[in-house]
Amino acid sequence: MFSMGADEGYTQLKVQQYLDDVSRLNIPAEQTQWYNVDVANMLADTCIKGHEVDETSGSSLLFLERSVMLCCPESGRMHHFPKHLLHCFVDDNRSKCDAADGVLMRAELFSITPKGEQLAWERCCRSEMEVPGVQNAVARWLSWLNE
Repeated sequence: MFSMGADEGYTQLKVQQYLDDVSRLNIPAEQTQWYNVDVANMLADTCIKGHEVDETSGSSLLFLERSVMLCCPESGRMHHFPKHLLHCFVDDNRSKCDAADGVLMRAELFSITPKGEQLAWERCCRSEMEVPGVQNAVARWLSWLNE
C-alpha cells in the first residue's frame, strides 16, 4: 500500500486550495479547464507557499519557494519570475485628496526583467474600507520576499 508523506500531502492540499479559488472565478469553461489540467499537472510536485487570484482578469499568481509564477488563462501562458528579480512598491495617497484616478493606495509586486516579460501584479483600493486588504497583501508579499 502506498503511503503519502506529510510534505506531499501538504503540497497537494496547497494545489487543491489554489484550484478551488480558481474555480470560483467567473471565466470561460476552457480557461477553467486550462487551470485544472495544464496548470495543475505542472504543479504536481511543486511546493506552493501561497497564491492570489485576480477576479477581473482571471489571472493568478503562485508564490513558490524561490520564485513566482503568473498564470494568464486568456493567453494560455505561464510566466516564471525568480524571487531575486522581484520588488515591492507601495503608493499611499490617503493624505492627498486629489489623486487623479481616485486610488487611495496602490501596491505592486514587479520584476526587473525584459520588456514584455515583466511581472506587474497590482492591488489597489479607492475606499478606506479596502486599505487593510491591500496592506495585508503587501505584508504577505514582504514576508515571502524576506524568507
